Amino acid sequence: MIRITVVTITYNAEKVLRRTLDSVYAQTYEGVEHLIVDGASKDNTLQMAEVYKEKSDASGNGHKVIILSEPDHGIYDAMNKGLTQASGDYIVYMNAGDFFPQTDTLEQIVQHCQLNELPSDDLPGVLYGNTDIVDSDGHYLHPRQHQPPQQLTWRSFRKGMLVCHQAFYARTDIAKNQQYDTRYRFSADVDWCIRVMKETERMGLKLCNTQMVVANYTEEGTTTQNHRASLLERYRVMAHHYGPVQTFLLHCWFVVRAVFN
Repeated sequence: MIRITVVTITYNAEKVLRRTLDSVYAQTYEGVEHLIVDGASKDNTLQMAEVYKEKSDASGNGHKVIILSEPDHGIYDAMNKGLTQASGDYIVYMNAGDFFPQTDTLEQIVQHCQLNELPSDDLPGVLYGNTDIVDSDGHYLHPRQHQPPQQLTWRSFRKGMLVCHQAFYARTDIAKNQQYDTRYRFSADVDWCIRVMKETERMGLKLCNTQMVVANYTEEGTTTQNHRASLLERYRVMAHHYGPVQTFLLHCWFVVRAVFN
């Protein structure tokens, strides 16, 4: 059976963690490893995770829950810790507040991409799908603005991060060799996804479009200062992978399109 590692990064997340834990617990697919990587929370986050682990262990649902709680150096350092610990065939990050849209989401992904019918060497390098945006209470707002193309490649991200991080399932053996670059404060996930897809192409592997919504992402508020810093950093990531000239021209087009739309 193909196993999927779900990594949840937490820090003082007691207000939003419940729906994430409930969502993973409710997954009908048995081949789930759930890694909760906590940054030494000071609220009830860790206690909630421990209760969840006890409940999951006693349920016989086939899920394996692992909790790691210690100080870290930011979210991407925590993501690297989860990546190092992951033992599933695929890894996906479902952070506190985010959740699966259906109880059989993982089961549908495995069936659609025929993962249990393929030899391990032929498994797709990436599985991906659509994302819906929810508010702080988990209520549906709208589909994510960026939608994944029918055929995704690493070049697709020239037009922006077309697949949400929570809707991007990387083959773990590939992902482990592509650690998050912690020099980036805001856009290491973009850089990581591109590098994983580059390696997938180099290995001659497919990317599987699940043709479905696979994640509900909680809309986050960011300060203007952080938003600007994030955009500048993302520009540097794009220039690194696609070249400074092409990145500049594409961003000029983004501005023109925004003005006239």
